[in-house]
Amino acid sequence: QVQLVESGGGLVQAGGSLRLSCTASGRMSKINSMGWYRQGPGKQRELVATITSDGSTNYADSVKGRFTISRDNAKNTVYLQMNRLKPEDTFVYYCNANVLFISSNPFTYWGQGTQVTVSA
Repeated sequence: QVQLVESGGGLVQAGGSLRLSCTASGRMSKINSMGWYRQGPGKQRELVATITSDGSTNYADSVKGRFTISRDNAKNTVYLQMNRLKPEDTFVYYCNANVLFISSNPFTYWGQGTQVTVSA
């Protein structure tokens, strides 16, 4: 069983910064890609940023230049540094990890979500 535990959400004023962390634990061979998504009430979950095991990144246009995704493979942890936050960045943020196993198929796991609220 693999678990993803997120931390770092909270309330911040517009223009401020937050750093989200997500750590994977459990029996696994390797973590392939990791990513951050966000979801508002009644809306579909949307991509924020992803990062592969070798460090290649991809960002949603709405966060380019403001958010930075990174990972520490030794700690099985992915980070999301969010700068110049806007009220429209207010969402529940979820991390995910595509995990490889020796004797079974890859599987994508999700964290429980962490609330980010940006006040005007």
